[in-house]
Amino acid sequence: MAKSKIKKEKVDNVGIHSFSKKADLFFSSIVGLIALSCILPFIFVVMISLTDEQSLAIHGFQFWPAKFGADGYLFLVQFKDKILQALFITLFVTIVGTACNVFITTTYAYAISRRTFKYRNFFTVFALLSMLFSAGMVPGYIVTTQLLHLGDTVGALIIPMLLSPFNIILMRTFFKRTIPEAILESARIDGASETRIFFQICLPLSLPGIATISLFTALGFWNDWFNALLYIKSENLYPLQYLLMQIQIIWITFLNQSVHLVKSLVRSNPFLRKLDGWPWWWWQQFQSLSSIHSSNVTL
Repeated sequence: MAKSKIKKEKVDNVGIHSFSKKADLFFSSIVGLIALSCILPFIFVVMISLTDEQSLAIHGFQFWPAKFGADGYLFLVQFKDKILQALFITLFVTIVGTACNVFITTTYAYAISRRTFKYRNFFTVFALLSMLFSAGMVPGYIVTTQLLHLGDTVGALIIPMLLSPFNIILMRTFFKRTIPEAILESARIDGASETRIFFQICLPLSLPGIATISLFTALGFWNDWFNALLYIKSENLYPLQYLLMQIQIIWITFLNQSVHLVKSLVRSNPFLRKLDGWPWWWWQQFQSLSSIHSSNVTL
């Protein structure tokens, strides 16, 4: 029998399914606008910080200041010792708290993700219930200050945030979807202990999930000021966010008192109400009073 020959067709053009150029331009423009909306607020804050104080009062907020100045930074220089101390506390709490939180979260999530763990359902429901229902602020304050005796210590900034039920459920799902049970069974047959399986097999395979919860946790510790408001009394233990809030409260209080002072002076003197151009003159006096106070204000 004659062998049938198979003719190969020459492929000149390979069709690739893709958007048209107009669709690419449209979607690229949308993504560019979203990215610009995320960057512009940060640029706006930076430009405001570089605006002269009087120019800011006259012209308001602008992307390009009418007159540049470093009044805000000079004001913060007065608190450089307190700010550096608060920055050290914040960095310490963020690094130590993130490391401890990630370790406890991953071990908890690994245990409830394994079918061989007898009580996995109970601890999974326990984590879900703690995520949905909270004991409240008062019981938490009593446990932290009376039971654990962590009032006015660095531990009060770390321990209340050591465990996140949301991150536990996230890592549990990641372990179940990413790490097959067959790999763990093979390791057990080879004589590996659960500790070795967790540290040498599970953790290296779970780096994307660990990086995700580490980012969430680090942002939570860095931006936290509420625990300092509840538990911290010593100024040398203030985190950075709480210290900046204290500075803002002092400044706003001063501005409100200054405005009431100017209003009371104007209302008490009929001549000032009839004086031509008195609003601008009193605003200049208010600015000079603000500059004098900003050089003397202390926490």
